Amino acid sequence: MQQSSPHHATRSKELVVPRFPDDNAELNVAVQLAPLIPGLEESGGALYEIGVSDDGTLVGLTKDEMDESLTTLRIMAASLGCTIEIMRMVIVGECEWMESVDLVNNSDAAVRQVHKQDKLWVAEAMVTPYLKHGAAEIDCAHGPHSSVPGTRQRQDSFATASRGRSTISQLRVTLTGPTTSGKSSLLGTLSTGTLDNGRGKSRLSLLKHRHEMVSGVTSSIAQELVGYKDGTILNFSRPDIESWIDIHDQAQDGRLLFVSDSGGHPRYRRTVLRGLMNWAPHWSILCIAADDSEQSSGANVLTDQQNLTIEVPHVDLVKAHLALSLKLDVPMAVVVTKMDLASKIGLQKTLIKVLSAIKDAGRVPKILKPDQKEHKELAQIPTNDRSKVSPIIEAMEEANNLTKIVPIVLTSAMTGSGIGLVHALLESLPVPPPPTSHDLVGAVLNPEQPKSLFHVDDTYNLPIPQGSLAADIGNAHNGVIVSGHLRFGSLTVGESIVVGPFPSGDEEGKVSGPEDRPSPSSFGLSISHPASAELARIAMKNAVSASEIAGEWLRAEVVSIRNLRLPVRTLESGQAGSVGLVLDKVKEASPRDMPRIRRGMVLAVPSKHMLDTGLSLQAASGFTVVFNKFDSKTLAVGALVNVYVASIRAAARVSNIHCPSFGGASQESGDTTTDELGVFSLNEEVEMMEARGSQVSSVAEVTLELLHTREWIEMGSRVILLEGGSRDRSGLEGHVGTVVEIVD
Repeated sequence: MQQSSPHHATRSKELVVPRFPDDNAELNVAVQLAPLIPGLEESGGALYEIGVSDDGTLVGLTKDEMDESLTTLRIMAASLGCTIEIMRMVIVGECEWMESVDLVNNSDAAVRQVHKQDKLWVAEAMVTPYLKHGAAEIDCAHGPHSSVPGTRQRQDSFATASRGRSTISQLRVTLTGPTTSGKSSLLGTLSTGTLDNGRGKSRLSLLKHRHEMVSGVTSSIAQELVGYKDGTILNFSRPDIESWIDIHDQAQDGRLLFVSDSGGHPRYRRTVLRGLMNWAPHWSILCIAADDSEQSSGANVLTDQQNLTIEVPHVDLVKAHLALSLKLDVPMAVVVTKMDLASKIGLQKTLIKVLSAIKDAGRVPKILKPDQKEHKELAQIPTNDRSKVSPIIEAMEEANNLTKIVPIVLTSAMTGSGIGLVHALLESLPVPPPPTSHDLVGAVLNPEQPKSLFHVDDTYNLPIPQGSLAADIGNAHNGVIVSGHLRFGSLTVGESIVVGPFPSGDEEGKVSGPEDRPSPSSFGLSISHPASAELARIAMKNAVSASEIAGEWLRAEVVSIRNLRLPVRTLESGQAGSVGLVLDKVKEASPRDMPRIRRGMVLAVPSKHMLDTGLSLQAASGFTVVFNKFDSKTLAVGALVNVYVASIRAAARVSNIHCPSFGGASQESGDTTTDELGVFSLNEEVEMMEARGSQVSSVAEVTLELLHTREWIEMGSRVILLEGGSRDRSGLEGHVGTVVEIVD
């Protein structure tokens, strides 16, 4: 049973022996089905061949012997929470034998030999986990009888799990920082306990692509799980931990740390913004190399072992990453890496830059100095490191503001110095309270909220399970697995949900033209620029209610849930994980006709008010954002920008700019029914904005119109707006604002 599970370990740690029936027990009595043994939730089952010898010879059993063997197998399976299904029974021969029969008379007894004959049977029996809700009894003659309606049980290996939910405290952290700042090496040391050798040894397990190993520049997001319990570090350096499931099991009553790595080079700035927005991290950890000031005075290229070069623009990436992290209202900590390479002067210059930026943002920096000991095998968090972190955590709790204090830790992944401090800090950082449906904006301003909301970050194909019954859940080819985080509410296996928003019929299958492709020499900074005809068509399109667009929201059924790879029944508010679902509309459709679920969509459970009134979720074709610190001199009506909201990355057009400090003056988008007005009027508006010079307002309201698809955008959501060009060429010089109005 364990060997057919996707997360089966190479060795069994807890071998559970099934219960055998007693010699004097009645085999025809119904047996109560025991709870499913943890670890068998996703087992594909075990196939037993009865009546076959060890060498494969079909020996066969008589009907009485076969019934007794199957009854014994049912009782053993029931003790593990499993049932059996007879796949087939085949006659392989006949047998004859003489049997002694006692003849009983009134006065004396006699024995007579009776000639008997019977057929020999061979059976195949599939033992699978019982995954249906409700109590059940196993009739040894006819199989399971459940209190839940329906006689045939769903044997989906992905249908449900025996664990209700994960109750362990979970902290999500994103590592950000410029290229060559040691983010991947730090994460590798934290998750595996392996110190770096100066050539990227500790990060090898995190890299996904060959070009990352060759160049040393991370381009994709890597995610790892670390556990803490009573000062013990639960990572892959321990011999009894082989998977994330083991970390879950050993971190009971402790803490789980979910860490996401990201790229640092401007070419891969999308991974930076994705890590800061898509997974809604509780804390962001900014990594800065201690020798950064010395590197910045050197060459502007990175050279790998094969003499391949990656161009690095002449920008202060430390300043860009630090500025973006401070703009986002997310608690932040700073880890200064590569202490073994920095000189005192270089370290001093780096710290002055960091401390100045933090103080200018109104935050209080707190430096944690490590000891000079080398920790090569760190299994426990040193007591001295925990005592250094305690005053900072107490100060955060007294301030009642997680963003007020910024801890700064000095580390070296090569010597191990400061790694214990990082573990102590991550074990103790406060976790924000679970989000609710009205914590961004009150119920008065945003009344129509769904009961639950899950933001989709990535999608995967749903594997076809062994022993699944396609008639119960539809075509398994049309299933999909989505990963992301649950914004609020809860999701349960078997629950009916809605998925969307899907594009309307005239937008499906639209292919980007040459104008949509980024320039190869712009470090990935260019945005989508539709043709003028397409821009005019979008401007003329009338915005309609989401409920009036057919097929924008589709119903689906949740068939599996994992919380950080742990199979569970329910995903709680604020937790991250993956959800397996099957769309109702396409259960019988072919994979080619299945609508594509993309990043940025949402899974939602409609509220009771929505169900009673027949209201639908409202997707947005545009929205208004308020920027409290708006210093752009080039943004104008008609400009094309990129916006990041939750898991959404979309191209948008600026339709209005309102600056309250100029007495309500604003730029309005006029009649854009012609291509000429939508495109050629931009130069005059740019000149008008540049003429204002230093008078650009610090507060502005910007109305944006989405170009390609309608999206679900929540009132009060944080928005990052990136213009088509960047003054520092870092790709991170964006404006951070809040959504105050939704345009249906």
